Amino acid sequence: MANLDSSKKRIRQNEKCRERNRARKSLIKTATRQLLDAIHDGDMQTAKSLLSTASKRIDQVAAKGTIHRNTAARKKSRLAKRLNKAAAAKA
Repeated sequence: MANLDSSKKRIRQNEKCRERNRARKSLIKTATRQLLDAIHDGDMQTAKSLLSTASKRIDQVAAKGTIHRNTAARKKSRLAKRLNKAAAAKA
């Protein structure tokens, strides 16, 4: 256990930040899961709208610094690639 007041404060701050980051990452995972489910079901119209939602969420989380901007770009690219591949296979 920390003894100094500044150490105790840092522990409190880290806990708040950790919870905030977990919530933000959960938003990304939920949006991604919804998109992948729509792709799996073959609902391309819904999947396209969910892709924009997922991309927006990923950008928001990256802007806050929870994930790196290159990680955000990679995630968005992979999601778009999966959607395009599924759309091409369906057509």
